[in-house]
Amino acid sequence: MVPGSAMPYRNPLGLLYDSGDYAAAQERAVALSDWSGFEARRAEARRRGRYRGIGIANYLELNTGAPRERAEITVRPEGRIDVVLGTLSAGQGHETSFAQLLVEWFNVELDQVRLITGDTDVATAGGGSHSGRSMRLGAVVMAKASDEIVDKGKRIAAWMLEAADADVDFARRRFTVKGTDRSVDLFEVAAAALRTDAPEALGGPLAGVSDETVSVPSYPYGCAVGEVEVDPETGVVEIVRYTSVDDVGRAVNPLILEGQAHGGIAAGVGQALWEHCVYDATTGQMQSATFMDYAIPRADMLPSFTTEISEVPSTSNPLGLRGGGEGGTTPALGAVVNAIVDALAELGVEHIEMPATPERVWRAIRGARPGR
Repeated sequence: MVPGSAMPYRNPLGLLYDSGDYAAAQERAVALSDWSGFEARRAEARRRGRYRGIGIANYLELNTGAPRERAEITVRPEGRIDVVLGTLSAGQGHETSFAQLLVEWFNVELDQVRLITGDTDVATAGGGSHSGRSMRLGAVVMAKASDEIVDKGKRIAAWMLEAADADVDFARRRFTVKGTDRSVDLFEVAAAALRTDAPEALGGPLAGVSDETVSVPSYPYGCAVGEVEVDPETGVVEIVRYTSVDDVGRAVNPLILEGQAHGGIAAGVGQALWEHCVYDATTGQMQSATFMDYAIPRADMLPSFTTEISEVPSTSNPLGLRGGGEGGTTPALGAVVNAIVDALAELGVEHIEMPATPERVWRAIRGARPGR
């Protein structure tokens, strides 16, 4: 692995890995998975007639996606902040995590932030949600739009407080004249900007806009360890333990990220073991066109996962963010298949194609050592 001391590291394809500690992620995943105790678990499984295996997979992703994103933020005098953003939530909890940023920057309550997305009458540009780009790019344009609001707010507050622009600071929702107790609230400033006697250059809504094109990728990375048990009589594979460590740069909402990791793991394990598009060989008709025929993982098919977030800030964007939505999936296929091959190595199995269905595993066992 590329050591942390070698960062930033340009790979043979010319891509620049900005930061990271890949070895530390693997070491943590190995520790969390109790790798050292595996042989005892393998021996116990053999006493039950099961073959147990362990597999590891490290991953490195290149997150880019559509490079353009736009944010329009408006502070409303009635005590609300509206955020118009071009990226949409597909279940990732944008309404919470994006609002958390404004709560931190402006010291407002979560329910005072309203996220507006998916309305092309107001969202004039945006790249959507894919390739781990939503928070990584959305937070950047939100931060710049927020800075615009603070800069304009300082000038309005200076007019209200009869002070010089340079003498006004902003902190914890208030604009304050340095060295005094004279201050005005953020929403008071927003109301003053709409007054008819406001200076012409400062009149209108207290708002900020940022429209950025960011082509520099981020590189989420991590490590997963999977353990499986295989029934040699039927070929059925059971996931018995799963551990994952994912580095997302800066974790805005760890709970949401943990949930995304869990969903991603389920998707990756599903592809490794069950999910398969089947077509009729003569007509080309798809035979797995519904969830009655296309096997996806259910809750009772998976164990509780052990997941952990690592935070080595990315240097490719001002907020240190990496993508966090795909890390659960990316290493899962390798970790699971490696574990299956490890479990069956003593039977002579060296490779198995995905999905590792019971029939494929059963045939691999019998094909490895004829007559066994």
